[in-house]
Amino acid sequence: MSNVVNHRFGLMFALCLGTGAPLSAAPLNEALKPLPPVPVLDPAKVELGRQLFNEPRLSVNNTLSCASCHQLTTGGADNKPFSIGFDGKPVQINTPSVFNASLNFKQFWNGRVDTLEAQVAQVVISPVEMGSDWNTVVHNLAALPAYQNAFKQAYPDGVTASNVQNALATYERTLLTPNSRFDQYLLGNTEILTTQEKYGYQRFKDYGCIACHQGVNIGGNMFQKFGVMGDYFEKRGNPLESDLGRYLLTQDEEDRHVFKVPSLRNVAVTAPYFHDASAKTLEEAVDVMFKYQLGRNPSQEDKDLIIEFLKTLTGEWAGKPL
Repeated sequence: MSNVVNHRFGLMFALCLGTGAPLSAAPLNEALKPLPPVPVLDPAKVELGRQLFNEPRLSVNNTLSCASCHQLTTGGADNKPFSIGFDGKPVQINTPSVFNASLNFKQFWNGRVDTLEAQVAQVVISPVEMGSDWNTVVHNLAALPAYQNAFKQAYPDGVTASNVQNALATYERTLLTPNSRFDQYLLGNTEILTTQEKYGYQRFKDYGCIACHQGVNIGGNMFQKFGVMGDYFEKRGNPLESDLGRYLLTQDEEDRHVFKVPSLRNVAVTAPYFHDASAKTLEEAVDVMFKYQLGRNPSQEDKDLIIEFLKTLTGEWAGKPL
């Protein structure tokens, strides 16, 4: 055989053995899409945003930064049922991950704002989160020479509330978690998943989970009622104001218990689950979704397969798996 023939035979043999997809493997034509590349943004704004993300002076008593509740080493949240506000008391709703938040179509569980900038603006003045006001924040930051210089490099008009919000949002837009095994699968490396994980993905589609958890963020792009196929809140008991979801904004009965569908990216490392943190494990969360969202009673094997698939959605941050 010629060297060319040998090369082709070797490649075909390797593929038949399932040793991996060739480098030129085509992306799969699936409803779910891999994460986009981390955007290339103004480095001065990104670095300033990173500093502000870790800056406790954003809170009224200098005790709380964005990173206090959105810890990048623990999935972009804090592993608590409810984060602790500036006053030492828990907030009323579970903190979602900051990772990949820029890909959501709205921000907050009830989707009350459209942009990361607006999300930052509300958290800083929230009476249960940072408890400050923007005049105080701008005054405190502008008093520091390091921030004076950093803002002048990034923004012609220096330290302003809108520039603080934009710098933080710019940094947060870089907080993507690429290279999950499922993303590698979508990009054509079909051998990266085990047979069980592939079966799990098929079950995820067959049962209809994908109807709400869809798109590039595998969620985060639509609203849905919590309790489509049953009254979750009656069963749980102890009704809370936060359970009302979008109804708090619209006063429309159709919006009662309606929330933004959460992203499933990194879901295996972001327990507890749901706005009320009621599911402590991924297994509990899957059970609730089957009962109250799908109205289905799957076999334990099918639930286990779906959980195996969900674990493939964990991506990387700073080049390391979350």
